[in-house]
Amino acid sequence: MIKAYTSLDLETTGLNPKRDKIIEIGAVKVRDGKAADRFQSFVNPWRKLGEDVRLLTGIDDGMLQDAPGIEEVLEPLVDFIGDDILVGHRILFDYSFLKKAAVNHSIVFEKEGIDTLKLARKLLPDLESRNLGFLCRYYGIEHKAHRALGDAEAASKLYQKLAELFYEGNEEEFMPRRLLFAAKKETPATKHQKERLYKLLDRHKIMIEYQVDKLSKSETDRIIDQILAKYGR
Repeated sequence: MIKAYTSLDLETTGLNPKRDKIIEIGAVKVRDGKAADRFQSFVNPWRKLGEDVRLLTGIDDGMLQDAPGIEEVLEPLVDFIGDDILVGHRILFDYSFLKKAAVNHSIVFEKEGIDTLKLARKLLPDLESRNLGFLCRYYGIEHKAHRALGDAEAASKLYQKLAELFYEGNEEEFMPRRLLFAAKKETPATKHQKERLYKLLDRHKIMIEYQVDKLSKSETDRIIDQILAKYGR
């Protein structure tokens, strides 16, 4: 089994890396089965959080208002991970958000990973659930759910438990796989786009939940289209 890796988890505003944003990063550098170092940071998404996210994570807008943007957090995180293999529960989800951010900021981020969810589906087909919380309860693993560092630590312990029980005879299942996510670089909204959006917001007396200066061209176009579809030209 792999004994040197970084276990990773993110909290985000939603499930779509092309539209949603990272709000918290947690990572644990593991050496010989023990946590050697930890990385944790809130990330300002430059938008207000939905009630579902606040209820699920316990993170609120006040906790993020003074947090750094992803452009400040990403390079230190990439340095922290170094050449490590990533471990996580549904690790491609977390990787896709970081890959998107890396492409946007011209940072190389190519990784291999081990997915504890895929391992559980393969090795524990008869369990009623394979989500991280259920598996941690099943194996008696301490778990601070829906917070990035707590989930990263739990995923690491789950990986070690699965390896302890199932590695022999299933070596191929525990091999890291290259993580693949196609991401296109976004460009900031143009002055014309922002002016048009501000005019629409003023005309229709709309309170927007996004920080306009932080929007990309595609995000701005999408918001403008939504306003026009609802209110007309």
